[in-house]
Amino acid sequence: MTPQQQPDALASLEDRIQQAVQLVGRLRQEKEAALVQAAEARAEAGRLTDEVAALQAERKQVRARIEKLLEQIDQLGSG
Repeated sequence: MTPQQQPDALASLEDRIQQAVQLVGRLRQEKEAALVQAAEARAEAGRLTDEVAALQAERKQVRARIEKLLEQIDQLGSG
């Protein structure tokens, strides 16, 4: 390598290292954002699971009340 090529090679290496540092920084930010989104998704899934359980319990209560009303209606018809 000639003395003129050495600074160019060093500059090229510096550029590549700088690009690698920027890439690592960007990837870390993306990872952090993905972790935040995952935590939010888990929280939403938990909330939706609770909501489904509450709706199922409400449906069961409504079904029981309707069955009781139908039994009362049947008693009126047979009486």
